[in-house]
Amino acid sequence: MSDLGPKRAADAAPQTRPSPEVTLYSKTGCHLCEEAKAAIAPLLREFHATLREIDIEGDATLLERFGCDIPVIYIGRKKAAKHRVNLEQFRRQLQDAS
Repeated sequence: MSDLGPKRAADAAPQTRPSPEVTLYSKTGCHLCEEAKAAIAPLLREFHATLREIDIEGDATLLERFGCDIPVIYIGRKKAAKHRVNLEQFRRQLQDAS
């Protein structure tokens, strides 16, 4: 029998990917934004995703870019939803990002 030697820590450690980062572009008083945020909350918890909410009114460039086309949700650098969230699709996108 040959001795393969001690396992390296890198070989023994499970390969984990960082939790997905979700960005929600919104603005104060946007009812669709609040609905989207509430709808995705359970999935964010399930996938241990972090939510970064950005108020577009605080940035002229974002306000010009998104205007009334909010909410816009990104998972990482990929656009995941605009206006309304399809939760089945959003779940698949989180799975792909996890």
